[in-house]
Formats: sequence, C-alpha cells, structure tokens
Amino acid sequence: MNPIPLYVAVTAHGFGHTTRLAAVINTLLRRDANVLPIFVTPAPRWLLERYVQGKFLHRPRQLDVGVVQPDGLQADLPATLTALKEFKARSAALIRAEADFIRTQRVPLVFADVPPIAAAIAKAAGIPCWMASNFGWDFIYQDYGAEFQPFVAWIRDLYGHCDRLFRLPFSEAMSAFPHQQTVGLTGGDPQFSAAEVAAKLQLRLEQPTALFTFGGLGLQGFPYPRLQDFPDWQFLTFDRQAPPLPNLTLLDGQVWRPADVMPLCRWVVSKPGYGTLAEALRSRTPMACVTRSGFAESELLIEGLQRYGWHRILSPEEFFQGSWDFLRDPAHPPQMPDGLDLQGNETIATALQTHLCPIEPQE
Repeated sequence: MNPIPLYVAVTAHGFGHTTRLAAVINTLLRRDANVLPIFVTPAPRWLLERYVQGKFLHRPRQLDVGVVQPDGLQADLPATLTALKEFKARSAALIRAEADFIRTQRVPLVFADVPPIAAAIAKAAGIPCWMASNFGWDFIYQDYGAEFQPFVAWIRDLYGHCDRLFRLPFSEAMSAFPHQQTVGLTGGDPQFSAAEVAAKLQLRLEQPTALFTFGGLGLQGFPYPRLQDFPDWQFLTFDRQAPPLPNLTLLDGQVWRPADVMPLCRWVVSKPGYGTLAEALRSRTPMACVTRSGFAESELLIEGLQRYGWHRILSPEEFFQGSWDFLRDPAHPPQMPDGLDLQGNETIATALQTHLCPIEPQE
C-alpha cells in the first residue's frame, strides 16, 4: 500500500506550534504508520525528530510571519509590520507553488496550526483544510494599531475557508472560523520517570530542581547571578549562552524535550506559551509563569494555568529584579484540578485517521 501523504502546515512563529502539532501527528502515526506527514515549517528537523517517532518529510517553507521577537518575552511591532507587508506581497506565488506541490504529491488533506494561507493553498489545490489552534493571527494583530487592520481583515477572510477547526483549550472565540469542534489539551508527554532523568543527568533526586525554558528564542538578560543565591537547588536550561555555574545543567535540545525533564522538577519557569503550559499540565508540574505584553493570547493562557495547574504568576520585574522567593514558597493550587480534558491528541488523531484511512465496508 502506498503511503498516504498529509500536508502539515505549521506557523513560522517559535517552536511551540511545531511541537504541539507534532505531538498530534505522532499519535496519528502510532495508529496508522501508513500516513506520511509532510511538515511544512522553517523549524529545524531535529525538533520534529524529538516529537515524531515515525517516518515524515520536512519541507522548509515559511507560511506566515507570526510576531517578530528579539526574545521570548518581547515583540517588535515595526519589524512585524514590515515582515507582514513583504509576506503578503509574495503570498500569491507561494500559494500557487504549494498547491502545485500538493497536486504533484496527491495530498488529500491540509492540516495546519495555524498559518492563514494554508486554507488558500488547500483551496487552490482542491482539497479540504483542517486547522488546530487556540488562537488565530487576526486575534493577535487586532490590538496592534490601525496599520495592522488590513492584515487582520485579510487573515479573517483566509480563515473563513477553513473546513474544520479543532479549537484547543485556552482559546479566544476564533469567530473567523465557520466550522469549529472543541477538543482537549494536546502536547507532548514525559518519556522518563524522575528517577530515570536524575540518573541520566547525574542529578540528585532529593534536591529541588527547576527548569527554565523560554522557547526557541530564549530570553535576553536572564538574571543568572540569582542562581548563586540557591546553592541547594539544581537548575536546568536549554540556553547555550548560559554561564558555567555549579548548580546549572545545560540540556541538549536535540536529546531532551522540556516534557522529558518535567517529572524531576519542582518548578517549570517559563513564559505564557501553549506548548510549555500544556506539557506542564500534562505532567502535573507546577509552573511559574513570567507575564509578557504584546500577545493577546497570554491572558487566556494565564487564566488556564490558574484554573487547571499549580502555579505562580510573576511580573517581569519580579523575575528580573526580584529575590525569587517563589522558588521556596508553595505553589498556588488550581481552581479546577480535575476539570481539563487531556485527550486532544487522541481526538484529533482519530478524526485525521478516519478521513485519511476510511474503513471500507465488507461485502
């Protein structure tokens, strides 16, 4: 039987959209290894390999802009506007090229998170487009001022051609999408126990551990000297620019995922991003969340963390200039500790499998 290709279109913004979509695709491949995902994303192949245990193709293409950021907490709106203008100017040619590729490969479905032109690509290729997300880029851009409003209207029109949206938890209304299905939390799960992680990283189980993770862009001006005030703690980071400190372990991102080390951690310290939040909630690891401005989805994610996870909410000032008392203080309990559906990967994978690999009736 020939493999069934699936065009998987991922927003170019950061790593979180890639990892959460890859977790769904990995669930699909466990159900049916005959599906061949084609990941269309500028994210590196090694990141996909950390989440997808099966065959896939990687097609490096930028299908949207997202928000231009100098690091994981800041947004550069002038640069974002410039990038949007340039992207829209070349979008028609990009849509034609990707539609031609889809027809050549005989792809039956586009599955996206959540580049707006994915719907136009699918329409041009004559196939359906399904998406999964907790926000659309129109929601992010709508508060950025008058110059962004033409792009908001353009994006809403594109999303209007999406045939099916799997609306993830912590979502905005997503009113531009005409056909919605609410689903549970997606994301990666830990592959190791706390004891296995401690042994592999040569850490001590009896000492408190915290993971710092601020996405693929990292964090400018991280207050590493603060770690010296906590000599009894073990700290983990993916930041290759981190200084050598006796209580700081640098994790190789091509070997470890944040979800893999979370069972060992007393705290995950991060920004409000769906990917890290989902993995912390799925592993039941407390999260200290550093707020950020310029992202409308941040408030929705923080509300979700407060509702379903053990948490502390930190202002940038508390994180960069504070004494970090949150490490030693107890986490705030969730408002609804058992109220979150965790079956999003399975729900979406089942729908994809049913569409791509329908069971023919027996005669």
